[in-house]
Amino acid sequence: MKVIFLQDVRGKGNRGEIKNVSDGYAQNFLIKQGKAKPATASAMSQLKGQQKAEAKREEEERQEAESVKKVLEDHETIVQLTAKAGTDGRLFGSIPSKQIAQALDKQYGIKLDKRKIELREPIKVMGFVNVPVKLHQDVTARIRVHISEK
Repeated sequence: MKVIFLQDVRGKGNRGEIKNVSDGYAQNFLIKQGKAKPATASAMSQLKGQQKAEAKREEEERQEAESVKKVLEDHETIVQLTAKAGTDGRLFGSIPSKQIAQALDKQYGIKLDKRKIELREPIKVMGFVNVPVKLHQDVTARIRVHISEK
């Protein structure tokens, strides 16, 4: 029996896939549990429409990420942060990604999730630091962060 998977089923199929499974397994488990539906002609056309809409939405998200990347990588976009530091230029404490995201929102009005900022470890030195940001699956930008002494 051909079914369209509505959810990921480990070892059998992923969401949106059309596969042949045994009749008993399809009717007694997949369809009953709401994990799949029979692959009728109308269901197939509905799936294609959903996939087109999803692809369009994905492309819009990527384009939005590209526009944010242009703003972030502009030469005039430098996130300014201040922190207490010792005489050798090392900070007392550190600057985590959360603080960078808050400063970016406050200074430029760009709301960015702190989990998208890919700091391997918090910043512990003064000066300019290039911080990578994963805006989208295919789009990565760099933010210039300047840390000065209080």
